[in-house]
Amino acid sequence: MTVRARTLGREAALKVLYQLDLRSDLDDGAIDELVEGLEVRPPDAAEFAKSLVRGVRRHQEAIDAELATVARNWTLERMAVIDRNILRIGAYELLHEPDIPAAVTIDEAVNMAKAYSTKDSGAFVNGILDRIHQRRATPAEAGEP
Repeated sequence: MTVRARTLGREAALKVLYQLDLRSDLDDGAIDELVEGLEVRPPDAAEFAKSLVRGVRRHQEAIDAELATVARNWTLERMAVIDRNILRIGAYELLHEPDIPAAVTIDEAVNMAKAYSTKDSGAFVNGILDRIHQRRATPAEAGEP
């Protein structure tokens, strides 16, 4: 899968998670239909989007608990819906997708926050995902001797 396909997949996953977050009438059965409605191309980007959404939803309770732990002075309910779902995607990747480098995950999340949210969201997302990464990283991964 190309880097661009993963970026497109993350963006599609964000759009679907946003809808699922706001519309209580939608359940996980709507994931395929929602992604397909976005007409994501190439096909591997659509499949990546579906896997991200399913992964976030499957682990959402643990992801939200991790975000609540590291998001100093913020509750998930106070976060903008876009920021909350960008963080969920990033946290899912950091915690459950070891083949994706943490730097890539964080960079992609920051870029999405800058593109889809407020001017301060990039720094907000970066800080929270970096804290998750630091909590989970080995000393060598964290840059320690």
